[in-house]
Amino acid sequence: MTTLQRKASNPIAHLTPEDIERIGVELDALRDEVMGSRGESDAKYIRKVIAWQRGLELSSRGILLFSLFPPAWLVGTAGLSIAKILENMEIGHNIMHGQWDWLRDPKIHSTKWEWDNASPSEQWKHSHNELHHTYTNVVGRDNDLGYGIMRVDEDQKWHPMHLGQPLWNFVNACFFEYGIAAYDLELGRNLATKERRRDPRFRGELKKTRRKIGKQLLKDYVVHPALSGPSFLHTIAANFTANLVRNVWTHSVIMCGHFPNGVETFEKTSIEGETRGEWYLRQMLGSANISGSKAMHLMTGNLSHQIEHHLFPDMPSNRYHEIAPRIKDLFQRYGLTYVTGPLPKQVGSAWAKVFRLALPNRGAAAARRPVEKKAPAVAVRWRRPAYDNSDMANS
Repeated sequence: MTTLQRKASNPIAHLTPEDIERIGVELDALRDEVMGSRGESDAKYIRKVIAWQRGLELSSRGILLFSLFPPAWLVGTAGLSIAKILENMEIGHNIMHGQWDWLRDPKIHSTKWEWDNASPSEQWKHSHNELHHTYTNVVGRDNDLGYGIMRVDEDQKWHPMHLGQPLWNFVNACFFEYGIAAYDLELGRNLATKERRRDPRFRGELKKTRRKIGKQLLKDYVVHPALSGPSFLHTIAANFTANLVRNVWTHSVIMCGHFPNGVETFEKTSIEGETRGEWYLRQMLGSANISGSKAMHLMTGNLSHQIEHHLFPDMPSNRYHEIAPRIKDLFQRYGLTYVTGPLPKQVGSAWAKVFRLALPNRGAAAARRPVEKKAPAVAVRWRRPAYDNSDMANS
């Protein structure tokens, strides 16, 4: 994995500036077409998923009242695991992206939704929507790329501490919701100096996160187990297992979207003065998909269509499968690689990279100088404006 700007063979060298801007124009037209066609069928979809998820969670928690009995424990735990995955992936993640704001329904609006996760929604929206989606796969700017705890590119300087990154990544996967909370707080950066630790804004955000974590722990490990009476300890184990399953699944899906072989990374300076077409191109090259069934796409929150999601993060997730063939055709027409594959392959590829980059560079990579740290780019560049929903009626 090498930043695109340092590759011996540049995968976009054949594109002219005019080609890149034509890609942007075509993608703008596709976006307008789909966003303009949103309607009742889309509204029914998200409301049906929410109703189904809530019904599954309620029935699973009901079954766990009898979790003293092994069959009830297994069924309840499996159901709760699926319900938590759906709530985080297809519902929470996508609602907080504003994908359903056009419905004007305060119950599923990005400004009102609070999800079943350790990180407060407002903090997550800042780190994810504003930072990650702006700086997709830019080394040193996109903390989703390694979450600030891993070496993610051969051009990054190796240190002996990187030998432990497979372990850090495994622990992060198991307790991913807390890793996300720490990441949203920029905990390492803000605890580094006394000045940052005492910053009122950081202290306020930390207080909100502690409060949110407390509510989550109270719900999963006190209130619901207490309702189980004699099954108290079994219900605690079931809730812990469901959270573990949700965390590992979510971590795996996100790794598959940004870390498998074939996904490009970018230098900080490469986004200075970035145009609309160049922004689109970076999303195309810095993302990867997961192939699979409709059930797979649903359980990933349609982040199995990560390329389409990064191109159009506020497009309703149920539309990604519809536009995927057209996006793939665009890749082919412009001689670009559409990175996709089944889940086991993509997970294996991502983990192989974690292990490889834990070690010092070898071969040609060892001869290259590491990327020098530079101040963040401040040049004005293109940013996606919010989509105008003013003409959309209530559904």
